[in-house]
Amino acid sequence: MEIFDGPEALKAAIGQEIGVGEWVTVDQAMIDRFAEATDDHQWIHVDPERAARESPYGATVAHGYLTLSLVPRFIAGVRRLDGLRLSLNYGLDRVRFPAPVVVNSRLRGRVRVAAALDVPPRGLRTTYGVTVEIEGAEKPACLADAVVLHHW
Repeated sequence: MEIFDGPEALKAAIGQEIGVGEWVTVDQAMIDRFAEATDDHQWIHVDPERAARESPYGATVAHGYLTLSLVPRFIAGVRRLDGLRLSLNYGLDRVRFPAPVVVNSRLRGRVRVAAALDVPPRGLRTTYGVTVEIEGAEKPACLADAVVLHHW
């Protein structure tokens, strides 16, 4: 885990990969909970029998936004910000979903600091470039630039 003791230390990491997170299994229970939370019950996500018969993937697949929702977890899993008072999600820049996440896939995040801009006083608007990898797959599940406003 990379440890940053303030905004200057985080700015010094611009352009660098700061870590690769732990694997997370996306099982049907996780997909179903996400469907409940978002009211997105499309059969490709929540009907394993139908997906086995009709889906080109032969199984259910996770919602793209479920994959995207794991990005903060992957970021938090590879870095610690000492002395931080609070962080706020500021938004997302570019987001893409190059490959589907088939049920029971394992994902992890590869995180780099893409940019960091001072926001006085003692704030830093940081863009983390995150590649969400699928274990054993050629293409990533998601590429996202997550923007977070940190206040020390």
